[in-house]
Amino acid sequence: VQLQAYGGGLVQAGGFLRLSCVASGQIFSADGMGWFRQAPGKEREFVAAISGGGVVKDYADSVKGRFTISRDNTKNTLYLQMNSLKPEDTAVYYCARRAPSVYWISRRFNDHDYWGQGTQVTVSS
Repeated sequence: VQLQAYGGGLVQAGGFLRLSCVASGQIFSADGMGWFRQAPGKEREFVAAISGGGVVKDYADSVKGRFTISRDNTKNTLYLQMNSLKPEDTAVYYCARRAPSVYWISRRFNDHDYWGQGTQVTVSS
């Protein structure tokens, strides 16, 4: 399983970005997926998760209403649309696959077994 995340960049507060994560080596539609982020000096934290079929979604309170997770199973691609960005959203963003042994989507770091390399998002004030 390989996950390749891209789409990060530098944006002003209030702006938007869309992150993508292309997956290979798995039956993508069978796997729940998640986005996490890690700011300098902080632990990696949950951002959003989505079920294999794309119906069930979960968001951290800090991004609810501003970020949207989605997926295109025909393209093996996971997305994170980020609107109304704030300086506190600055972090390296990682996509991750929920481990097959985990029954449902999860916010837990340890419930994800494969991770993308991360893409930097920087929001200036």
